[in-house]
Amino acid sequence: MLSDDNAPVRSKWSHIYSVLSPGRIGAVYVLIAVCIVFSIWVPQTFPKWATAKQVFESNSVTAMAALTLVIPLASGVFDISVPYTMTLSGIFTTYLIVNSGWPVVPSIILAIVVAMLVGVVNGIVVVVAKIDALIGTLATGFVIQAVILWRSQDQLISGSQLTSLNKIADNQWLFGLTLPVFYCVVLAFVIWLLLERTSTGRRMYATGFNVDAARLAGVRTPRVRFLALVACATLAGIVGVVLAAQIGSGSPTAGSPYLLPAFAAVFVGATQFKPGHFNAWGTILATVLLGTIITGLGLAGSPQWVQQLVSGIVLIAALGLTGLEVRRAGTRKRPTGGQGDIESAPDERSERNDIAATSVAT
Repeated sequence: MLSDDNAPVRSKWSHIYSVLSPGRIGAVYVLIAVCIVFSIWVPQTFPKWATAKQVFESNSVTAMAALTLVIPLASGVFDISVPYTMTLSGIFTTYLIVNSGWPVVPSIILAIVVAMLVGVVNGIVVVVAKIDALIGTLATGFVIQAVILWRSQDQLISGSQLTSLNKIADNQWLFGLTLPVFYCVVLAFVIWLLLERTSTGRRMYATGFNVDAARLAGVRTPRVRFLALVACATLAGIVGVVLAAQIGSGSPTAGSPYLLPAFAAVFVGATQFKPGHFNAWGTILATVLLGTIITGLGLAGSPQWVQQLVSGIVLIAALGLTGLEVRRAGTRKRPTGGQGDIESAPDERSERNDIAATSVAT
């Protein structure tokens, strides 16, 4: 048999194509196209470092809020209470500093502990009481909002005592970028390590992919989901502290505007790098893409409703692509033909169980 000397070359190019395939990083090509369009549309303002800096800094908190959602969504649960938890931690931090005279560090720590307790409550409501995650976390969100209004008296909490808190968001580092941009990168890296390089992450993905198969493979799915909700709330508490430092006060509505942009970013991100899987770097890429579109439209003088319309269209398209990838992954090896489909059903279930068991074991 003759050897194929060109096989290594073809294999190399096949690998490069798979990495750069529009099916994996389509948002990168869309981002490039968007930058070209706006550079031609508003050449005086868009193609400048100041614009890129504005995109990164104005969307850093949005990216962090979206990253907090990656962990529960990868585990198959929603958490609508994230923006409320962000607001709660910001209110607690600023209240303790301004009204109680606490130092900055203990105030931040206590606020994060309070956020963690919110995660525990979410876990009890969703996992223990078996209430639908979407409804359960929405309900806890209303309770959190009531606590926020009680603690803040529906007033902005501000004062000169917050100067030290402001430094954790206002200080600049590399390239003149403020610290929240780097917090975002660090958070994405930590979540990437968790989901891609640990057995816990594999259990989360297995649970989110097929909870029944994961349970049969030995995964403690209730425990995975409980911990995912606690981790999400804890991270939301940290993001809320950064947000309070960024705006320089404790606002009773600070987190509310981040609900839709965060979910938009995380769902668009699920179509990138690992299509059909919620992932950290895809979420970052999606945030930059959506932020660039909004910033470009703003520089072009487009009205607010156009910016919202474009964001909604991008989200719908991303959800459609995500669903397509999930269905494609689930039917990739499914045979066609009426009776054959019925007879193969037990084998397909067995195959999915084997996939979950393999992912957990490795």
